[in-house]
Amino acid sequence: MSESEAHAEPDEATLREEIAHLEHRVAQAEERRRALVHIMGDLNESNRKLGEQRKAMLHILEDSHQSNQKLGDSRKAMIHIMGDLRETTQEMERREQELREKQEQLVQAGKLATLGELTTGVAHELNNPLNNIGLFVGNVLDQIRLGRFDAEAATQELERAMDQVRKATMIISHLRTFGRAAPVTFEPADVDEVIERSLLLVQEQLRLRGIDVELDLCAEELVVLGNPIQLEQVFVNLLTNARDALEDARMKTIRIETTRDEERIVIRFSDSGPGIPPEVEPRIFDPFFTTKEVGTGTGLGLSITYSILKEHGGEISVQRERGRGASFLIELPAIDGEQYEEAVR
Repeated sequence: MSESEAHAEPDEATLREEIAHLEHRVAQAEERRRALVHIMGDLNESNRKLGEQRKAMLHILEDSHQSNQKLGDSRKAMIHIMGDLRETTQEMERREQELREKQEQLVQAGKLATLGELTTGVAHELNNPLNNIGLFVGNVLDQIRLGRFDAEAATQELERAMDQVRKATMIISHLRTFGRAAPVTFEPADVDEVIERSLLLVQEQLRLRGIDVELDLCAEELVVLGNPIQLEQVFVNLLTNARDALEDARMKTIRIETTRDEERIVIRFSDSGPGIPPEVEPRIFDPFFTTKEVGTGTGLGLSITYSILKEHGGEISVQRERGRGASFLIELPAIDGEQYEEAVR
């Protein structure tokens, strides 16, 4: 091949092929550029989102720090509140104990006031056995002085005297038991027996005032879980109230009834007096409220009665009779045989 042929111009087909090849490479480069631009855009978007997430995380961390501070403050406040609550609870317990002690003192004051009212009747009740003792012992002394001593007759006289001594001792023992201040303990108590002991304290006063007592006691045993002395105080309060209500009444009768159902024992004290005025009825259980003249009543009897019955899980209400008189209705929870056995263990 000659030198002139080696430097000959390429033909048109070759040029076209070369141009197509170059255009293809340019197109590929453009596609790579566009892909790179798209990737850079995605990268920028990812960076922007990461920046926002970072800001959000910083905000969350700041909020978390503030929350921890708030939780710390709340914890301190809660500790302070718990301390105040503990002090308040202790103060309430102290006040409750003081209130319980004051109530016990009030109940004791009511018992002593009742004993003071019953003194005359009890003194007369003791006077009978003392006179009898003097009579029986005097008979024995007369036999000895007259030289007519009969051992069998003297023994009978002295035995009668001892019976009277036992009667007087029982009355004094009952008064001491009723009047003493002692811890309040609950035990099975027969309601009918407590009523009969209550009548023993007031029967002489009722007799001297010509007041008849009608008893309609349930034949079934009526047992409650309670304090017998406090229940006796309730019944004595109701009896002395009825006694005072009958002072000017033409017919003087107190009626006591006891009944029971499956769960409750019901005790009704009724009298034939003038009754309780409607305007007074809502206040009769208020402390220190009394319709008696100044110096003749403390106004504590029915208030103490109400408190004692509440402590025993019971209730008391007043009812007006169709004719004359008033009726106090007491309801107390009864205990069954199983509860009785558990209580006496």
